[in-house]
Amino acid sequence: MAWCPFAQRLELQPESDQQPAIRPTQFILHSLAAPWTAQRIYEYWQTSSLESHFGLGYDGDLGQYIGTETRADANYQANRRPDGTGAVSIETASNLQHTDPWTDRQVEQLIRLGVWLHQRHGIPLRICRSASDPGYGYHRLHAAWSSGGTACPGDARVRQFKNVVFPGIVARASGQSQEDPMPTVINETQQGGPALEAGKYKQLAMANDAALLQGPCSYSATTYATVKGQAGTRITMRFYDYHLTTEHRSYDLPIDCGTIGANGILNVAVTRNGLLDTNEVLRVEILADRPATVTWRVLRALRWSS
Repeated sequence: MAWCPFAQRLELQPESDQQPAIRPTQFILHSLAAPWTAQRIYEYWQTSSLESHFGLGYDGDLGQYIGTETRADANYQANRRPDGTGAVSIETASNLQHTDPWTDRQVEQLIRLGVWLHQRHGIPLRICRSASDPGYGYHRLHAAWSSGGTACPGDARVRQFKNVVFPGIVARASGQSQEDPMPTVINETQQGGPALEAGKYKQLAMANDAALLQGPCSYSATTYATVKGQAGTRITMRFYDYHLTTEHRSYDLPIDCGTIGANGILNVAVTRNGLLDTNEVLRVEILADRPATVTWRVLRALRWSS
């Protein structure tokens, strides 16, 4: 089992010794709907059939209750899958309605812990594209992470996760130091999108421009899309670099984003970190194996000029 060196060790027993091992592939963030300290969260878990790996108070006090290579029961089907993979979980202090944002001290600890989990367990620096996809997420992101549905965390913290916490994890894990120039924050939202023909990639443009970003720069970019169509339709996306002078295209491997659910909707997110040379741009394409329609497009990115 692995214990975070900057968290207070408050080991839960018998869970810590008796629950099965996992191979951590995800980090899932929760809000507790209680303004508790890490110590108080530990005391609560001692009387509950559930538990998280970590607890975080308003003042940044971070406690760890179970080693990150042992199952903790906070994420329903993500606790431990049949293949032995599972999610690391953290409960964070909030108001009783979990509508408040994380404090600055909480944000700093979440970024710090996210970086440690990437370094210790190799959790990839992307937002989970499906309930089993390795990466980072928040509790309400995927239905399979909750047995009865959840509104945790609230909208304020979801915005912080997308705009501050996750980009902060990526930036710090990628080696951006405090001396590095501040990145440009890009946040573009567009209603509507292309109609998708079965089996044909379509450009997913942002702000009426096919390019997501243009070099020279380094970046961390996440593209989100809402796709409507027939239940069971599989959605795939792929990034590529395009050189404006030579017209050369360098494609990434396709990313399986999952299938449209019974409600006819699938929300997808794909992340890419990298470098763009002068006259090079980043683009993304989307494909469906049956006719479908993109109804929303969002780009959130950090861009460092080279």
